[in-house]
Amino acid sequence: MGKRQNAPNGEAVSELERAAQRAIEAAGGDAVVALLKALARNAVLEHELALSRAAVSNGFSRGWHRTRPL
Repeated sequence: MGKRQNAPNGEAVSELERAAQRAIEAAGGDAVVALLKALARNAVLEHELALSRAAVSNGFSRGWHRTRPL
């Protein structure tokens, strides 16, 4: 994913690109700060997902997540 992807037909700019532009604007125009904020939020979400995996059995989630090998 090293280069920009074309927007779907009928769209001038893809939704992901608009989201990226909003994140950079929210970071005062600094793309590095926007990326750091996105990575930090992703780490929080990954942690929450790991907690939910531990709290919910594989049977209850109907295979939505895989069991970890012992």
